[in-house]
Order: sequence, then structure tokens, then C-alpha cells
Amino acid sequence: MPAYHSSWNDDAQGARQVGNLALLPFSSRIRGTAPTPADTNQPDIIDESLALFRPNSLFRNFEIKGQADRVLIYLILFIGDCLGKIAQARTWTSQDALKHLTTHALGHFALPGEPGFPMNQVFQGPAAGDRVSSDALRAYLVHARQETVLRLVEQHVYNPQDESTAGGSKPSKWWMAFQKRRFMGKQLGS
Repeated sequence: MPAYHSSWNDDAQGARQVGNLALLPFSSRIRGTAPTPADTNQPDIIDESLALFRPNSLFRNFEIKGQADRVLIYLILFIGDCLGKIAQARTWTSQDALKHLTTHALGHFALPGEPGFPMNQVFQGPAAGDRVSSDALRAYLVHARQETVLRLVEQHVYNPQDESTAGGSKPSKWWMAFQKRRFMGKQLGS
């Protein structure tokens, strides 16, 4: 059974490219540098990453079929990193998780092509010395990471109906079961 690929692979041709990563549009409540999609009712790359995280995390191999697949890979690795952080702090409520994971999303991280990035064999970073492209990629990934954290916590891992209970809700066991799974045997770090 093959892994699931991004439906944005065909649409990524018109998107701005930095290295071999497409800067795809997504709708966001957070102010950032990502382009706004033409149709905000359609699922964007972040929705797709959240939907494909669990099935794709079972695969150790993934054939890249387009530029959007690299964004999908990055976001799936980031979601796994976030679930690992939630699992380490077992007492987090949804507000605690949102606060800590947003701080994590804004923290320093290695870009593709930099030492310390776990998948440099798949990703090509910005050209050496091209500070403008490097800054654009970092701003885009920070924005994508923030929006992913927001959707992950509010819509998937923590059930909004459980917030009325004392101490807040617990993370969903259906999501936390995947916290130790490593997509392609890799993780982003920390």
C-alpha cells in the first residue's frame, strides 16, 4: 500500500519556490507571510497534513511526487514533534499545550540545507548566501508551524467539549497513540 501524497502537487507549480520547497497558500487566523488561498473553503496544505499525519506516519518510505509533498513531509514531522512534547508534559490542558507549542513553533529551528536539519538528502535549502530567500523560507515555516499548532490543539488533539471539566481536557488517545511513530524514521529535533 503506497503512502498518501499531497493533492497540492499540481497546484504547486505556480507557487513561489525556495530551494525545492513550494510556499503554498493556506488560510490562517495568524498574521504571517503565507499567501492567501483563492478558495478558503477548500482544504489547504495544513488541513491535508493533519488529515494525512496518522496514515502516513505508518510508512518508512515515501516517494516524493512534487513540491507540495516536501511541505507535507515537513508538517508531518512537525506534528509528530508537537505530539511528543504533549506526551512529555502529561498534565497540559489545551491552553497549556497551545502556549507551549506556540513558543516551540516560534523558537529557533534548522532550515532545509542547514546542518542539523534531519532530511537534507530530500530537501534543498535556499542558495548559499541568499539571505532574502532564507528569510522568506523561515518566515513561511514559522507561519505554517504556528497555524499547524493552532489547528492541532483546537481541532484535533484536545476535545473542545471537555473544556468544562475541572482542569481542562486530556489529549485524545487516538492522536497520542501516534506520538512515538516516526514518519520515514525521522524527527525534526528536540
